[in-house]
Amino acid sequence: MLLRPLHIRIVKRQDPPGSRRVRASRQKPVRVLVADDHRLFAEALQAILDADDRLEVVGVAKDGAEAVALAERLRPHVVLLDISMPVLDGFGAAEQIAALADPPAILMLTGSSATQDVDRARRLGASGYVTKDTIAATLVESILRAVRR
Repeated sequence: MLLRPLHIRIVKRQDPPGSRRVRASRQKPVRVLVADDHRLFAEALQAILDADDRLEVVGVAKDGAEAVALAERLRPHVVLLDISMPVLDGFGAAEQIAALADPPAILMLTGSSATQDVDRARRLGASGYVTKDTIAATLVESILRAVRR
């Protein structure tokens, strides 16, 4: 069986001057912190987010403890947290980030859609839950919605 390499190609769309998207890009971008222990996934996620002028990835954490430290230092608007990470899992990180003064919105980012995980994330202060299989279709809008709350 021949496996083909996966290539991610990001193309920025050109909008006409004066369009709603161009006007929105003149505003300050939403600052996003990504926390995921899988380096390749985090890099692909960063490429997806960097392609949208409304967003700015301000940091990438490889575990929950680093996510808490970066959230406190970088003051992002939104933190994307994987649930399963070393040192401190996403639930523990969410709890600590939600306790910060003026906490950012928290979106849990995971492969699990288990009801108990969704409920636990909400109880710990997460404003949303995005499964990794729906990222390309929904992530940017989920980030923008989380900031508006």
